[in-house]
Amino acid sequence: MSSEDGSVDGGAGAPPEQLALVRESVRKAKEPRAKPRTWRGAALAEELPVARVLVDKGVLHLDRYFDYAVPRELDADAQPGVRVRVRFGAGRHRVRDGRREGGGLIDGFLVERLAESDYSGPLAALAQVVSPEPVLGGELLGLARAVADRYAGSLADVLQLAVPPRSARAEQRPSPAPLPPPGAPDAGSWGRYEHGSAFLEALASGGAPRAVWNALPGPQWSEELARAVAATLASGRGALVVLPDGRAVARVDAALTALLGEGRHAVLTADAGPEKRYREWLAVRRGAVRAVVGTRAAMFAPVQDLGLVAIWDDGDDSHSEQHAPQPHAREVLLLRAAQDKCAFLLGSWSCTVEAAQLVESGWARPLVAGREQVRAAAPLVRTVGDQDLARDEAARAARLPTLAWQVVREGLKHGPVLVQVPRRGYVPRMACANCRAPARCRHCAGPLEAQESGAALRCGWCGRDEGAWHCPECGAFRLRAQVVGARRTAEELGRAFPAVPVRTSGREQVLDTVTSAPALVVSTPGAEPVAEGGYAAALLLDGWAMLGRPDLRAGEDALRRWIAAAALVRPQGAGGTVVAVAEPTLRPVQALVRWDPVGHAVRELSERAELGFPPVSRMAAVSGTAEALAEFLGAVELPSEAEVLGPVPVPFTAAGRPRRVGAPPPGEHWERVLIRVPPGTGAALASALKAAQAARMARGGGGGSGETAVRVRVDPPDIG
Repeated sequence: MSSEDGSVDGGAGAPPEQLALVRESVRKAKEPRAKPRTWRGAALAEELPVARVLVDKGVLHLDRYFDYAVPRELDADAQPGVRVRVRFGAGRHRVRDGRREGGGLIDGFLVERLAESDYSGPLAALAQVVSPEPVLGGELLGLARAVADRYAGSLADVLQLAVPPRSARAEQRPSPAPLPPPGAPDAGSWGRYEHGSAFLEALASGGAPRAVWNALPGPQWSEELARAVAATLASGRGALVVLPDGRAVARVDAALTALLGEGRHAVLTADAGPEKRYREWLAVRRGAVRAVVGTRAAMFAPVQDLGLVAIWDDGDDSHSEQHAPQPHAREVLLLRAAQDKCAFLLGSWSCTVEAAQLVESGWARPLVAGREQVRAAAPLVRTVGDQDLARDEAARAARLPTLAWQVVREGLKHGPVLVQVPRRGYVPRMACANCRAPARCRHCAGPLEAQESGAALRCGWCGRDEGAWHCPECGAFRLRAQVVGARRTAEELGRAFPAVPVRTSGREQVLDTVTSAPALVVSTPGAEPVAEGGYAAALLLDGWAMLGRPDLRAGEDALRRWIAAAALVRPQGAGGTVVAVAEPTLRPVQALVRWDPVGHAVRELSERAELGFPPVSRMAAVSGTAEALAEFLGAVELPSEAEVLGPVPVPFTAAGRPRRVGAPPPGEHWERVLIRVPPGTGAALASALKAAQAARMARGGGGGSGETAVRVRVDPPDIG
């Protein structure tokens, strides 16, 4: 501590090095701060001549602000929030006016203007104001910092996700004048839910209710989301809705346009193209538009006076960002709800464990319908075991149990029938018909796939054809299908129902809608088109393929995908029937039969609490080579409550196969550990991991080059 006469008392027993550091810090604090000096000696701005800049480096050990001098000629444009270019780093130098100028030009954001700098040396001057448009406001900066801290990432990486690339032409176009608030909408179909009308009234009156909404099956969910947005706009506030894909965005967009007309909301999706997306984003930032509908990048949309944040189907993988620091849209919107003190709505036909936890903790209230309403809106769900094979030739050709075949035949009399298949392709997995050993490529050990009926086998990793396969285990030459894909299923159904058109929807071509005419629609999960008037029936095939995944979320994810398909089927009163080909006694199958996703999520949450799994605990995954991983774990200062699980091998990426996010480089053998901490210490874990990774990068060991790279991911979606 410092005495009144300025002397320093380091405390009894303080080491000499510590005393010297304390004395030096006190001496520097007493020195008068000089006005900033630049390498170029340029004339500076009269007021606030220091610009605090966030450089766009995206590395943890440079995750801080840097001070630059503001030249007089840039004074007017160099305002907080604008994009700038600055010289940074100790790279190439050049001599100008007898002084050295160092570093290359990089992009950055001007965060604030100051009268003086904490740095006592000469300041480099701002090189350029890229645009006078202030794109980084204080609220967005605070949100980005909170997201970076939560996910142990850098602020620059988060801002790359939050602020779209600049388009000069979009900036030059004026945004439309803001429209006055609309009138409050009526409750509409929200009246089907307990407290649904009260939720809308709270939004319209300026309240901030927080709810987890278990939507009834059927197409009304998009209109109900639109009414929630309209009620928020009626209070004079803004609203933000994040959806999993462009098809869902289009439905809510159409519902909002029908309810409020044109010009009251912006649509932010990657499909719009960079210029249009940036123009829409600017209209939101300038306050011309108060409502936003978009995919996960819209979670950072700078809506002014935010009154509601909403997310639909938070269990969809699309809500998890694949770029560093890999935030989840649900968690970002939770941070926004806390930061802006606004309303929060999490909606889905199903229910994730995280949603159940929000209700269990009391942070959000449940928004559900009574059992009578559920029974009236849901289709009839029947189950049949995988081994219950059909007794007639047509059913055997289509590999359908008798019950499923009868439901399809009856459903086709009244409309289209949906068939959900877990895998795309023709036959994506083959095995020896004799010993059941998986059929592997001789060159890279990848899985052999059948492309078409009678065609040669092809490797799914390297793409080589295999015309003379034999089993290396038993020497047999015959093959059998382990998994049947969507195209093979469509072919088999076409033979079983020759007079019925068969349409497929999947990765190669995703259908948005189908007509009400009788047809068989074969789809992979998530690609199911909406049928006019609803499907007459649906088949959910190969349930074992979804439930058998070695993952903590296998049951939850299978139930979510089944319910998403079954919700497109007509209600039971209109003849809608769903047949799930899966073991009837399994918990997710029973939850589907009862149409009780909330009960399934609550039970899952209880079991995870007993076992200490997320979301009850916070978890991080750290991966790298064995040596790099051991070095990192030896350096990181984990919270005392932290538990390290592992290490375990990480599957490597074979040559010719697309790399998964977080997978090691081809041919390298990595290991992974999971670090688990109890509730309340997640922030400490993220801070410790970030500090250790920053120190590693500062020493030159955190790059992407193989042997020394270490990857950290907080809240990994897959811990299987």
